[in-house]
Amino acid sequence: MERDDIIEYSLDAHHSEEEGRKIRRTIWRVTGLLAVVTAIEVTLGAYWKDWFEPTAWSAIKWTYVVLTLVKATYIVMTFMHLGDERKNIRWIILGPYVLFILYLLWIAVWESNYVHTIWETIK
Repeated sequence: MERDDIIEYSLDAHHSEEEGRKIRRTIWRVTGLLAVVTAIEVTLGAYWKDWFEPTAWSAIKWTYVVLTLVKATYIVMTFMHLGDERKNIRWIILGPYVLFILYLLWIAVWESNYVHTIWETIK
C-alpha cells in the first residue's frame, strides 16, 4: 500500500539545477570555512603552550572569542537565512545581541579593574 501522507520535498523545490548547484556550492564554502576555523581553534588550543609564552594567554583567549564570533556569524547568516534579509531586518535581529555583548565586555573590564584595585589595597 502506498502512503499518501509523505511529502517529497525534492519535487517541490521550484528551482533549476543551476540554482541547486549554487546553493550546494554556498553550503560547501561555508562548511569549509567553519571547518578551517574549527581546525585553527583546536590546533591553537592543543599547541599554544609550545608555540607561545605563558604571557600570551590573554591574546589567545581573545583569538578564541573572535573566531567563535566568526563561526556564529556564518552559521546565522547562512543556515538561518539571515543573510538573505534586508539590512534593516538584520540589524533589528542582531542589534540587541551586539549591545548585550558590548555590555558584558564593559562589565568584565569594569569588574576586573575593581578587583585589581581591591587586590592592590589588600597587599
